[in-house]
Amino acid sequence: MSAQDTVTETIAAISTPPGRGGIGIVRLSGPLAASIARQLVRLRHPLEHARARLADVLDADSGEAARIDEALVTFFRAPNSYTAEDLVEIAAHGSPVVLDLLLRRALALGARLAEPGEFTERAFLSGRLDLTQAEAVRDLIDAQTLTQARQAASQMGGALSRRAAPVKQELIDLVALIEAGIDFGEDDVEVTPQQEIARRIAGLTPPLAALEASFARGRVVHDGLTLAIVGRPNAGKSSLFNRLVERDRAIVTATPGTTRDLVTERISIGGIPIEMVDTAGLREGREEAEQLGIARSREALADAALVLVVLDATQPLNDEEHRLLAAVEGRPAIVAINKSDLVKSQRPDSSPPLTGEGAAGSPSLAASFADKGENESCPLPHSEIENALTALPTSALTGEGIPALREKILALATGGAAAEPGMLTNLRQHQAIATALTALDDAARANESGIPHEMILLDLYRALLALDSLTGQTTPDVILNVIFSSFCIGK
Repeated sequence: MSAQDTVTETIAAISTPPGRGGIGIVRLSGPLAASIARQLVRLRHPLEHARARLADVLDADSGEAARIDEALVTFFRAPNSYTAEDLVEIAAHGSPVVLDLLLRRALALGARLAEPGEFTERAFLSGRLDLTQAEAVRDLIDAQTLTQARQAASQMGGALSRRAAPVKQELIDLVALIEAGIDFGEDDVEVTPQQEIARRIAGLTPPLAALEASFARGRVVHDGLTLAIVGRPNAGKSSLFNRLVERDRAIVTATPGTTRDLVTERISIGGIPIEMVDTAGLREGREEAEQLGIARSREALADAALVLVVLDATQPLNDEEHRLLAAVEGRPAIVAINKSDLVKSQRPDSSPPLTGEGAAGSPSLAASFADKGENESCPLPHSEIENALTALPTSALTGEGIPALREKILALATGGAAAEPGMLTNLRQHQAIATALTALDDAARANESGIPHEMILLDLYRALLALDSLTGQTTPDVILNVIFSSFCIGK
């Protein structure tokens, strides 16, 4: 659609989710919104800006114009509305039949059905919202955790735009200074010295670099991530899964190989949405169903952003676990030494530190943490690769170590990045800032090399264009269509 179309057309849509509910809302925006609303319902008082009016919804098709519902009609006069156009919201009871009747009659009276996100797109095109704020509207609707909702609300309030605005203004000032030196150099306007250009560019980079770094946390808050729980059969993976989910989601038995397929559940840790994946135990499969489950476990291990390796404290490391620990080297991974309660219950208080012999005389993992506190981590024994990892003693049965495990998952998910206002939350925003940084770096190197100011300006304008695209001032229509088509109809 084009900006010209939105000026002349009135759009309508049901703005509440499909299905029955206490309240349902039909929304209209455009020059005919108030006129159509007056014909849709019988108002008990004239429409007035920002005032709710009681009205009757009539069954005009019955020939008797009988009332079938009551509604509240709220009128917002342009430009003081969400879309900056005349906007009407009709709040009736949430019967799909009544809402559909209102919508069909609105379309018959001259409105057209709104496209997904078109109300918010009109708000953007009219200047009521910039693009980061418009994206935050969608994010707030899609929020699954309170942290996501808070972040979206902050973005809707313009936190990201305000963070980028000072940098953009300083860049505009630098461009204007260099342009003046080029255009009026013969009129006693000094050409900007090389040192001054370098100083100003150097001042632009740190705030943009900090903004780019915020993507590490902003992305995981926005999108969440997947954590795969892997390990040998009967190590307690499903039990730990249930502990983290805080309900009995996965079937747990004493028989190794109970889990044959992937079991998933979405949880929130520190406001970060995490999809937990409980996998089948890794070993040589004894039957076809188990082999298929193990194959899917390996796929989940490969695809997951985080890996939780579960080891059995009562058993020595086997060859499969050695290979697993080697496979996660260099990846975001946590090791949980489960069944620590069994080890402690077998150790008399007066006995020396437990060494724990496993099969064939191999030391069990108990020796690695027998003297550790409840929340202390310890190095894994047996190899240089495993010594690079640390593990937490846990007990899915008693809950020991679970709070510390949650903290480690959160720290690994966010990369240690702290929450801050105005974080980058999607790839489009990150690419805009990354492009601006690259362009400024090119401009700095060009200035250092003594390249003419006209060429330096090309890089500076490229940085300015990237910052404009962040807020949508220079964003192509095709990108806008992709962004707003991801909205729900009626918003």
